[in-house]
Amino acid sequence: MTAPPRILQREETLDPAFLPPRLVRRDKELELLTRRYREALTKGIPFHLLLTGGVGSGKTAIARRLASDLERSGRLGDFPVRSAYVNCWRRASDRTVMLDLLRSVHVSLPDRGYSLSEMLDVFEQGLRRNPQHLLVLLDEAAALVRQETKLVYLLSRSREVELGSISLVLVAVEDLFPYLDPASRSSFGVTHRLALAPYDRAALREILEARAQLALRPGSYDTEVLDQVAGIAAPNGDARFALEILSGAAHVAEEAGSAAVSPEHVRRTKGSLLPTVAEDHLEALSTNQLGVLLALSRSLKGRGATVPSQRLRSTHSVLLEELGGAAMSRTTFWRTLKELERDGLITLEPGATGESSRIGMDEMPASFLATLLEERLERVRSRKP
Repeated sequence: MTAPPRILQREETLDPAFLPPRLVRRDKELELLTRRYREALTKGIPFHLLLTGGVGSGKTAIARRLASDLERSGRLGDFPVRSAYVNCWRRASDRTVMLDLLRSVHVSLPDRGYSLSEMLDVFEQGLRRNPQHLLVLLDEAAALVRQETKLVYLLSRSREVELGSISLVLVAVEDLFPYLDPASRSSFGVTHRLALAPYDRAALREILEARAQLALRPGSYDTEVLDQVAGIAAPNGDARFALEILSGAAHVAEEAGSAAVSPEHVRRTKGSLLPTVAEDHLEALSTNQLGVLLALSRSLKGRGATVPSQRLRSTHSVLLEELGGAAMSRTTFWRTLKELERDGLITLEPGATGESSRIGMDEMPASFLATLLEERLERVRSRKP
């Protein structure tokens, strides 16, 4: 039997570190920053920036694309623009950051044996040998700034301390202003700060569509799967998490011998990355909640990401007949759905005009959850007199 074609064709393009050709939904921010930097550099003035935003909001991508664009065509007077990127999570002290900056100007020093002032002198010499305007990107900068760094002041006042021609970008999840010394704060005024809003569901879906076109075989996914993944990541606006789920789901689909990614593959991936339903969680559910959740699991098995509420209620009615239970009123059914939504076990989404609401469940594979629920319901029934 012939194996199905590979789904993942360019897996590296789903890596959060991959810099895509276009930054989806960050065009305006990138255009704004590029304009600010070009205007400053044209006047012969360095420009310093504090760029903040939540995890997966595109901070690093914007900073790296800005650096790439300025390296291609930006100049400060006669100096070409060159960039140096340092992740301060790995380099969390002034000395270790300086070691990376020295390499960016083609100077290599041993990890030990030099003081910060000596390293700065060598750094200055390196910049003089290769005249350039250096754009320094300090990512995860909170790890450095919280240690009362001197480096932020020195880099943002590079001309005053005769260090060279430098523009500085601090990239962080949180606002670093409270942790900067007063002299450093003055380099980051109102127009030198940009906070990125979290991505909403529509933006995440657009990002996933752009990346899926690069990474996955055409026809191996559909918009329902992308919307399902976007919905899972939307509460935190985290594009990194969304890409991780899509990549994981594609791997699960390939391992299962499937030709396409399905909602069940997404549920399996989400449950392994961020499980929210444990077996002991089911112990706390009422019989009504268990029954509705089991009906939903059966409705979703191998089908889709969501099911219309009318169809779910029909499936639930059949299940009650099968179990010999009393019929559930519409009011009780909806109250139970709301309880499950409140506990984070299901999602309730409004349907299109004239259509019933749609119910989803992304916490674990529907087939596995159905088995757990059937066992749990059987134990509940066996305890009844």
